[in-house]
Amino acid sequence: MKLYFTINYGTEFGQKLAIQVSEGKNVKTHDLHFSDNRNWKGEIDFFSKSIEYKYLVLDANNQIINEEICHHRLNFLNNFQEYNIYDVWNNKNFPENYLNNKILQNKLGDFKAEKVAILKKHTHHFRIEAPLYSPDWKVVILGNNEALGNWNYADAPKMAQTSVGVWELAVDLKKQKEFVQYKYGIFDEKKGEVIAVEYGENRLAFPNQDSEVLQIHADHYFRFNAEQLYKAAGVAIPVFSLRSENGFGVGEFTDIKKLADWAHKTNLSIIQILPINDTTANYSWTDSYPYAAISVYALHPQYLSLENLQFSIPEDLKVEYKHKKDELNAEKFVDYEQMISGKWKFIKAVFEENKSEILKDKDFLKFLKENADWLKPYAAFCVLRDKNNTPNFNNWKTHKKYVAGKISQFFDAKHAEFESVMLHSWVQYQLHLQLKDAVDYTHSLGISLKGDLPIGIYRFSADAWTEPELFGMDFQAGAPPDEFSDLGQNWEFPTYNWEVMKENNYDWWKKRFNVIARYFDAMRIDHILGFFRIWRMPMSATQGILGYFYPAVPVTLQEFSARHIPFNYDRYCRPFINDQILWDNFGYEKEAIAEHFLYQENGVYHFKPEYDSQRKLVDYFKTHPRDWMEEKLISLAANVLFLTENNGEDIVYHPRFNIQKTSSYQHLSDWEKNALHELYIDYFFRRQDGLWHEKAMEKLPMLLSATDMLICGEDLGLVPDCVPGVMDALGITALKVQRSPKEDVPYYNPQNAGYMNVVTASSHDSSTLRQWWKENRELTQNYYNNQLNQYGTAPSELLPELAEIIMKQHLHSQAMLAIFPIQEYFATDYEIVNPYADDERINNPAVFPHYWRYRMHIALEDLLQKEHFNDKIAQFVSESNRQ
Repeated sequence: MKLYFTINYGTEFGQKLAIQVSEGKNVKTHDLHFSDNRNWKGEIDFFSKSIEYKYLVLDANNQIINEEICHHRLNFLNNFQEYNIYDVWNNKNFPENYLNNKILQNKLGDFKAEKVAILKKHTHHFRIEAPLYSPDWKVVILGNNEALGNWNYADAPKMAQTSVGVWELAVDLKKQKEFVQYKYGIFDEKKGEVIAVEYGENRLAFPNQDSEVLQIHADHYFRFNAEQLYKAAGVAIPVFSLRSENGFGVGEFTDIKKLADWAHKTNLSIIQILPINDTTANYSWTDSYPYAAISVYALHPQYLSLENLQFSIPEDLKVEYKHKKDELNAEKFVDYEQMISGKWKFIKAVFEENKSEILKDKDFLKFLKENADWLKPYAAFCVLRDKNNTPNFNNWKTHKKYVAGKISQFFDAKHAEFESVMLHSWVQYQLHLQLKDAVDYTHSLGISLKGDLPIGIYRFSADAWTEPELFGMDFQAGAPPDEFSDLGQNWEFPTYNWEVMKENNYDWWKKRFNVIARYFDAMRIDHILGFFRIWRMPMSATQGILGYFYPAVPVTLQEFSARHIPFNYDRYCRPFINDQILWDNFGYEKEAIAEHFLYQENGVYHFKPEYDSQRKLVDYFKTHPRDWMEEKLISLAANVLFLTENNGEDIVYHPRFNIQKTSSYQHLSDWEKNALHELYIDYFFRRQDGLWHEKAMEKLPMLLSATDMLICGEDLGLVPDCVPGVMDALGITALKVQRSPKEDVPYYNPQNAGYMNVVTASSHDSSTLRQWWKENRELTQNYYNNQLNQYGTAPSELLPELAEIIMKQHLHSQAMLAIFPIQEYFATDYEIVNPYADDERINNPAVFPHYWRYRMHIALEDLLQKEHFNDKIAQFVSESNRQ
């Protein structure tokens, strides 16, 4: 059969369009020819019953300069000799491409596809992708002929939903002599009427009287009105923060079911949690940091419910277990070290008592086989970590380098470590079962789960051990100074080797996405800016202030010369310390400091080799504390104007962030300051955007195409100008935290938030609203009068009625999602509110490492009984028309 394609697309001179057809593993590209009025046409011979394809824009050298991210898919259900296919360029940011996701699938429950009847008498086949989140809504088509109802709403034919979000109808329009004019609409089956018709001009189709030709209109972009688009409200809370009667001093996967019950009562349809990967490095409280995963696949054993294992706790340990459980559950916060050591004691006891049965369990062995590519290395890593008392594989006695063949021997029943690796594998199996059970239950209530994808991995992780070539182990990732920290952030993660990942077609990332999609319907990408560029530091640095963006267009010696800047390595790239700076920092102690840590040369001081980096100073102070002097010396080590980078060909330079705040800068002449300031502005705010746009578009489209989760990007911090455009083009929702506006205003008004946003009043990285209210009295007063529209003096505390106003302003915005930390729901109620506001903060990015230990002050069982509070929240949500 013949397929004739027509697409309307505006190209520039020298460009052309092509269609790329996928047939199994084979991909064929066919050139299109320009017709008229921006129309491009082409024909191919095709003999299959279905087709998948996309359009490309090529330059004069046949190089791809643009291509569709989302593919077209059509089925040919009858034997016409010819199919005339009228297409639309399928933008990733069309609603059907970001809303036709796992949340929609969850909303529709047990979806049953309808069949579209396509007969030989039919002349036109209309197809539209339109994700409708109400199960009572159907798509109809209206037009200027009898078959399409003659624009009469009551006679508009309903379309068949042939797959989730895809609607089709075939009709006989042989009598139509003029253009077919039509639009799509929404029919509400409960009301028995058409409730909406898409806005804008009529769509057009050519008449067709040829019985051997079927005209297919593969339409895109149902033109929704704002009230028809999906909007939801949700709650955000780390799993470890959940409190229940059956827990062990920490939230567990089984507690998600109780949280889902509460969400269902309050009309909340999204539950957002922090990362749940295993972070066990040394069994200390520092492992509480949920973004430092030792495996991007493994789940954290802290979330395992001991009371819901496949086997019971041994009889002789039940009294001890209950005592420890009661002790930990009575704690205000998570006692990480007591909790994790206690859990492992009872887990090992259960395994030991039942190991003969466990090791024969066919379902467990199947899980191990299906996940062997990550589970076996992870289990071996855990065993070697514990055996060597460190996750730093560089310091292990054996297996410093991962060799698959040697590690596979651990799983031989005769190997000394066999039972140990099987223990860790079984724990992962149990975690999977409990999480999957919680997910299935949550979905049964029509509630979706939103996970969190950390931007980094722990430096001494199973991933870095098994695939070191994927990571920049000589560098550290972090963030430049921002509202959270004047010194920037050093997460101590290795950076990514994107060049190697690209060669592997980003397979590592795709596998991560697939594992997350087992459990989650939506995903928050932590620090999405890292896909544009990352803030990286050399291993010699401990503070984020000594980082620079990578990749970046650096400063070269030639540029210094062209700008008439008298570059001198010692003056610009080494810490600048003179007598005045020493006096300003140390006063009468300056002589002692200089004698011990510094040496003098040409009128200035330099650190002695044994102290000439922040890392060396920090290591020295671990055994030789110097009280208040430590911080000042470490800061002096960062008193530089430029950071150096060896790019493989030459030494290039990056201005230090906040260069104008350094005392080194203050000791320059005015003309030199001005020259460096102009260079600084150009480096950070002008020259990088093109490169960062290119790097993001290399990675993100490929990764997004690998999942059907709704993708949300955490885009806070120093946001490059190119970021909003890329996120919009790719249909990625952005995050708006009210007190962290991207614009030059003290806070943003939720009513100004567009649809492609997640709005919230606070986050896990910020203070809660009640804390924020007391941080800056002048700002609070401004907010009280101008944002909350209240008169007079702002109260000293955030009252529940004011917290209600803040919540309602967010709920009634146009943003797709309004998700609040659970603490902000508590803040709206005099009875529920935690009397100790400072107990509710989850993380403080200015403190690293930070102890992540917040727990709800009320048990989920008790929360479910607070009918007045729950009804109030449910009413807030329903009044905002969020689903």
